[in-house]
Amino acid sequence: MKILFIGGTGVISTACTTLAAGRGMDVTLLTRGQHASQLPAGVRTLIADANDPSLIEKLDRESFDAVVDWIAFTPADIERDLKLFRGRTRQFVFISSASAYQKPQTHYLISESTPLANPYWDYSRNKIACEERLMAAYRDQGFPVTIVRPSLTYGESLIPLVLNSWERSYTAVDRMIRGQKLIVPGDGTSLWVITHNTDFAKGLVGLLGHQQAIGHTFNITSDEVLTWDQMFRTVGDAVGVEPQLVHISSDFIAACLPEKRGTLIGDKSVSVVFDNSKVKRFVPEYRATTSFAEGIRRSLAWFNADAARKQIDSQVNAAMDKLIGLYEKGMSEAVRSFVANG
Repeated sequence: MKILFIGGTGVISTACTTLAAGRGMDVTLLTRGQHASQLPAGVRTLIADANDPSLIEKLDRESFDAVVDWIAFTPADIERDLKLFRGRTRQFVFISSASAYQKPQTHYLISESTPLANPYWDYSRNKIACEERLMAAYRDQGFPVTIVRPSLTYGESLIPLVLNSWERSYTAVDRMIRGQKLIVPGDGTSLWVITHNTDFAKGLVGLLGHQQAIGHTFNITSDEVLTWDQMFRTVGDAVGVEPQLVHISSDFIAACLPEKRGTLIGDKSVSVVFDNSKVKRFVPEYRATTSFAEGIRRSLAWFNADAARKQIDSQVNAAMDKLIGLYEKGMSEAVRSFVANG
């Protein structure tokens, strides 16, 4: 099976590249070559910018059983892909996002039929617009699209805690070890699902070349459901400390840090539990087997293998300290005023 990944060197896509190659697929990565990565044996790299108009000439004699675009975020990206791959692939897989689902949902279990709506986050609205354009191309022109919606997915190079630094995710671990406080949105009891990239890969790769998946949308997440407090404490257990957690409402956080409004109010401030029964019907062998506790141990082993990886985000630290300080000061003053005027 001949596969093209547009991107293919990110946290999620690297695991899929490794699994696809391990299963004997003929994998090519279309990449600008800006992110050095050790690729599995046999994986071919096509160095190019997906937005380069001359790319269509480079692909002139190419055809693929499946194309997966890992870096399409806007409708303009989709128009580019439609132009590039009409008639060149038997399946086009779009990586959307579970953040596109309506929050809060009207039923606790999120399935592929849950409405799509996110007025708080441009990222999610763009993903919805991409889905709508691709499904119109499928209905009107038979463009062979399959849509996949992952939720928060991580690998060994990431500590996926809410309000942590994404680029320097060891920051939260460092705070734990130092006994510094960490912010948990809400009261810490809302449910969330975090998926290991090696588990996601089993679902995604299982759909490649699956002609019955054309025109369908799939959740691919873990079935393990934890509260945010449990996830923070799981990381704490792995490093041998009890994390010092401060619970702050998402509204308060977003008011002070407006850049967090989308990822909190539009996504992580409510409970999410995903229905993965559809992908299991199409890919019977799909089952997420990496628990969060095991995945975090793998991540910590990766960071511990090279001290240079333990980079700390000073801006995130400063913002967290400032927010915690103001919140605790406000609470103290409110209690004192309430008692005084009791």
